[in-house]
Amino acid sequence: MAIQMRNKRDPGFSTASMSDLVFLLLIFFMLTSTLVAPNAIKLLLPNSSSKTMSKQTITVYINKSRNFYLEERKVKSSNLENAIYSKIRNEHEASVVLRADKTVPVQDIVTVIDAVNTINRKHNTKHKVILATKPKR
Repeated sequence: MAIQMRNKRDPGFSTASMSDLVFLLLIFFMLTSTLVAPNAIKLLLPNSSSKTMSKQTITVYINKSRNFYLEERKVKSSNLENAIYSKIRNEHEASVVLRADKTVPVQDIVTVIDAVNTINRKHNTKHKVILATKPKR
């Protein structure tokens, strides 16, 4: 007489809950990585009470040592126009966010604006420069 068990164990493993967990982790890391990017280069931004929100295409940084960075890559001011154009050449209306330290001379800010205006004139585009500021408290 053979004895059989009533409850048979299934040796299979369901991965449905594991895929949900991986998807949630992916969303978490994508959201946190976009929030961390604006503080890549440490700057003391000037204060302002105005709020202009725009879609950010690329970011140009100028630190207190007057070094120019396109995203995280250091760029010479003489090569700034070519470097910016290489990033936004496929777009007609890009936004260049300028994050300049508050101790930077105005001439350095004008250098970035002139580079974008020259690109607009040469290629008949409508790119704009937005100066990033720190909100007043």
